[in-house]
Amino acid sequence: MNAPDDSRPDPSSPLRRRLLFAGAAGAALAAGAGVALRDRGRAEPAAEALFAAAFDTPDGGRIDMRALRGKPLLVNFWATWCAPCVREMPQIDRFHREWAPRGWQVLGLAIDGPTPVREFLATRLQIAFPIGLAGVEGTELSRRLGNERGGLPFSVVLDAEGRIVERKLGETHYDELVGWAREHG
Repeated sequence: MNAPDDSRPDPSSPLRRRLLFAGAAGAALAAGAGVALRDRGRAEPAAEALFAAAFDTPDGGRIDMRALRGKPLLVNFWATWCAPCVREMPQIDRFHREWAPRGWQVLGLAIDGPTPVREFLATRLQIAFPIGLAGVEGTELSRRLGNERGGLPFSVVLDAEGRIVERKLGETHYDELVGWAREHG
């Protein structure tokens, strides 16, 4: 009598284990690709919170963040009492002046009171990019955007779709900003 024809590999065989592993890896890859495609073009919740905000300005105006959607955006969290923040401001201003014609936007968010910011901007430094008064609450917003330590200065770059593409805690400089703009702009 002949044994039934069973061409399946032995469950403990190396071939069967490799086939199972390859199948599981393929399924995981397909699932990951599906999630990436589904989320493509969708801003992170932290970026959505930023674009839902509005900030008073030192001169009595208001910045509605929704108006800044659709173009690349550099947001810099700073304070008048923060020496690295003050040192990097001319570099950020230069970036603003040179890259605004190419579609880049820059916003400074002061983690400070209105009076010190007004006095600082009137007496110590003239800058061309807009400043919003984020106050102490701005520290929490910076944390939501990826500033885990809550330190200053903190810069975040959002692309034209509103996705966070760069984060930096610490002083930045013009060449670094230009590198980000070339990569993401």
